[in-house]
Amino acid sequence: MEYRQYRNTDMKTSLLGLGCMRFPTKDRMIDYEAAEKIIDYAYSHGINYFDSAYNYGVEGDSEKTSGKILSKYPRDSYYITTKLPPTKTDSPEMIEATVKEQLERWGISYFDFYFLHNLSKDSIEAFIQPHVIETLIDLKNRGLIRGIGFSSHADPETLERFLKHHPWDLAQMQFNYFDWTYQDAKGQYELFEKYNVPIVVMEPVRGGRLSSITPEADAMLKDYNPNASVSSWGIRFAAGFPQMQVVLSGMNTMEQIIENVDTISNFKPLDDKELELVMKAADMLREQALIPCTGCDYCMATCPEQLSIPTFMSISNNYKLSPSFFQLLSIKALPEEKRPSACIACGECVTKCPQDIAIPDRLRDLAESFANAKFPG
Repeated sequence: MEYRQYRNTDMKTSLLGLGCMRFPTKDRMIDYEAAEKIIDYAYSHGINYFDSAYNYGVEGDSEKTSGKILSKYPRDSYYITTKLPPTKTDSPEMIEATVKEQLERWGISYFDFYFLHNLSKDSIEAFIQPHVIETLIDLKNRGLIRGIGFSSHADPETLERFLKHHPWDLAQMQFNYFDWTYQDAKGQYELFEKYNVPIVVMEPVRGGRLSSITPEADAMLKDYNPNASVSSWGIRFAAGFPQMQVVLSGMNTMEQIIENVDTISNFKPLDDKELELVMKAADMLREQALIPCTGCDYCMATCPEQLSIPTFMSISNNYKLSPSFFQLLSIKALPEEKRPSACIACGECVTKCPQDIAIPDRLRDLAESFANAKFPG
């Protein structure tokens, strides 16, 4: 296993970390035996960084299951990161109660790192309330947490505002070769470098979407290196940047964890030719899979239902890239009359679209995906 030293400490984290969100389930709850096999393999092959969050799994099932399985190993032989949702930041008492609830779930006395979960334009105001960081610093001084950080899906402007807010110990960001330009992961990465915050990578293969890109892209990568899986290119891309402390993977099968451990245990960063190929693969995916909406809003002016069509096109693209209910949560928050299913297929939007997008068809597809999504709870 490859390890990276954390700043100027004696802490060394495995370059590959286990994300504990996507364990196999049985009747909506985590399949304990399957999760135990994955965690045991991870630990026995050198993985010492485990990541979860308050909302992962039903009623904290991810934290409870991970903690129970890891309890058979010495606590000082691995690192645990978990996260606080923005809905739990109303007061110092609420934050402390949540941290203690999570410690109880895990069955431990401290977290190595404790993150504010999912920084975005929508959550930043909850996180920058003065009592939030003050409470976390107090908990750190009392030994309940050892490092303070955050996970981010923010744009560079929001991210820099937050990086200025506090000298963070560690942070987590979505980073892969597709999002290098699609979500400006390049700009975000450069900000973390600027503020000298080590990075934990999430979504290095974009929830599995970069495990099978397009037939042409897959063939191109396999032709260049027949012995490497398509997924391994994403892991190697993410791990090849010096600011990266850990690359997380939510491995939910033994095949995945065996492959990823092998990739990192024999780690070689992508060379210039390989970097050129993954960027070409990203272009292929963008051209073949995505709705070419530019967000011009011309369609909005003619929609009799006043639907947020550009937003829905963006959600549809994100769902195609990472088919998870997470991508559809913003639709769930809308009233029925403002959801994609409210489209009456009048076609007025199509007449105004500079990209000639069949908007009613795309809204119908998104409505169907939403109707078939399995939301927790």
